Amino acid sequence: MKKKPKTFRTKLLLYFMFFAAMIFSVLWLLQTVFLQSFYNKMLIENTKKAARMITENSGSENVTNIIDSASLHNSILVYVTDQSGNVLYYSDEYKGAHQRNRMGKDNNSGGFTDKSMVKSKPNDISGNLPEGYEEFLAALKQSDEATIEYSTDHIYVYGTYIDYYGSDERSVLYVSTTLDPVGSAVSIIRFQLVWVTMLSLIVGFILAWFIARSFGKPVAQLSEKANRLGQQDYPKDFQEGFCSELDDLSRKLDNTSDKLIEARAFQTELLANVSHDLRTPLTMIRGYAELIPDTSWNDEEQCRADVAVIVRETDRLTALVNEILEYSELKMSDDPRELTKVDLSGLCERVCSSFDALYKGKDESIEKQIESGIFVNGIAGRLERAVYNLIDNAFRHTDNSRRVTVRLTSAEDKAKIEVIDYGSGIPETELENIWDRYYTFRQRKGRGVSGLGLAIVKQTTDIHGGKCYASSEMGKGSTFVIELDKCQ
Repeated sequence: MKKKPKTFRTKLLLYFMFFAAMIFSVLWLLQTVFLQSFYNKMLIENTKKAARMITENSGSENVTNIIDSASLHNSILVYVTDQSGNVLYYSDEYKGAHQRNRMGKDNNSGGFTDKSMVKSKPNDISGNLPEGYEEFLAALKQSDEATIEYSTDHIYVYGTYIDYYGSDERSVLYVSTTLDPVGSAVSIIRFQLVWVTMLSLIVGFILAWFIARSFGKPVAQLSEKANRLGQQDYPKDFQEGFCSELDDLSRKLDNTSDKLIEARAFQTELLANVSHDLRTPLTMIRGYAELIPDTSWNDEEQCRADVAVIVRETDRLTALVNEILEYSELKMSDDPRELTKVDLSGLCERVCSSFDALYKGKDESIEKQIESGIFVNGIAGRLERAVYNLIDNAFRHTDNSRRVTVRLTSAEDKAKIEVIDYGSGIPETELENIWDRYYTFRQRKGRGVSGLGLAIVKQTTDIHGGKCYASSEMGKGSTFVIELDKCQ
């Protein structure tokens, strides 16, 4: 049986606790197992730095102060002797502290140099020198680099030759530090680490719980929103501000839900408003198809009339389906194509020419008033369909003169397309509704198709960032206008 995956909050809490455990494991390892080696390495490095500083300043008259300061701050033992082992100067951390106290009490603010100590009387090599100093001198003399260093279990020694202030010959610098075992310190540190670890884990667990809760809450809200996408009770009360990625995801879920709701409403409205328009031509096609073999099979004229009805209703059905598909494509998808420069003057001329060819030899006519050289940024196919719909709509509702006027003008940065019919007009109360999908005020008179033609015009205009509107006077006709931004 497959194990159920853990929640985001639980996983975040576990990962945080694992991270804390790893940090404390490394801390224990460093503070207990490797403490002695780290301690020795740091002591040796500090001793070398102090020796180099003394060597660089050995010719200065303040060399004794430098030696005392180095021995005090680094807890080292320093001897300066001649090459025979006679002590010229020595200092340890206690003497360094004593010399510093003397400097603080000296009235001479510029410091002092203990000349008597610099030129102190040589001492016997067997007296105050560190143990093994004779071997140290012998090893230094045999060194090719005139520098030696070595360490035992308890001490580190560094030696070199220096030009000591006040001495006529090269002197020997001896620097050593005690490598004390840190076993007792480790036990103290381990005892402290036990308490620190326990307290830190408790505090870390509490913090991890709050952090996991803080992260888990918005994720749970987004999961709930995702589960209810497209529903009428879709929650939009997500509190933004936690992080930009979750805020952006919430907004995208909101947009997706709005589109799903809109798609569902569109589907419901499609079934409710178009079902009758689809049923009527299908019923007529079926009815006349059944009549042909029964009643008009032997009557050629009647048969031709029945077939003409079938063809007419089929064309009407085809036009209805095409308009539905076109509007659905415009409404339910964001057109990703980039706008291009479109010759609007040439486009209007082409659409008018297609109607001239369609109605050639008939009473219909188009009066064209089209300015040349007008360009817009757009999608040529969409704009051509919009202009076609307006002219087709005008021919459906013009008067007996069967005349339509198409006018293209420009003013400042706007291009204006006007399509004028001379029909009965539209009541003022209906003007705001004529752009709605499936609005069939004039279709109820049997002269429209689906009520989607003007809705397609409006949707196309919106895609191009323009606007469309209409004006009408009862008994004199209507004017439909598209306004778009020009481009050079």
